[in-house]
Amino acid sequence: MKPTVAASLAGLWDGAGELLRTHLLTSIDTKQRVLESCEADILAAAARITASLRGGGKLLLCGNGGSAADCQHIAAELVIRLTRDFVRPGLPAVALTTDTSMLTASANDFGFAHVFERQVQALGRAGDALVAISTSGDSENTLCALNYASAHGMHTIALSGATGGKMAAAAEIIIRIPSASTQHIQEAHIAVGHILCAIIERSLFPEAI
Repeated sequence: MKPTVAASLAGLWDGAGELLRTHLLTSIDTKQRVLESCEADILAAAARITASLRGGGKLLLCGNGGSAADCQHIAAELVIRLTRDFVRPGLPAVALTTDTSMLTASANDFGFAHVFERQVQALGRAGDALVAISTSGDSENTLCALNYASAHGMHTIALSGATGGKMAAAAEIIIRIPSASTQHIQEAHIAVGHILCAIIERSLFPEAI
């Protein structure tokens, strides 16, 4: 016999339902404001990355915590595929957040501020694109990576929260999510990542549409 809804929810905090509704409604509102304020920057970022890949370059991505997971997610969508109904070759994208030996060696030898910069130095070339993701916009290691990339002829794009933080001055293009909530900024970041992937692959392989 299936338990009743009330029985299956026993033990939950009394405010769980209200939290669920508030979170989803606020997330929806954040994405609506992304549409209103970030459209031009998202399209500009897609154009910059597309041009880099079309010219034989690669996409590098860096970020911390949940943003590190977003980097891996976006890189996987580009290298493997975004959807089953759009067949195209893999695209060169590298998340600089995944190799624990690389990250710990770099942090040990040069300090954590340089864990991404060192990889950009080793793997990046002029004409490549770097996407740095930080909800605050102030992560020192993403700033170091952006500054190195800019100084060495790479295109730089940042995804941040509402203020842009220090990354606003370091990146060519910055996509500021209009929210102060880390959770809602992250939810919007991965939505932007999916949009970028979809636009980039369709721009590079129009014959597959």
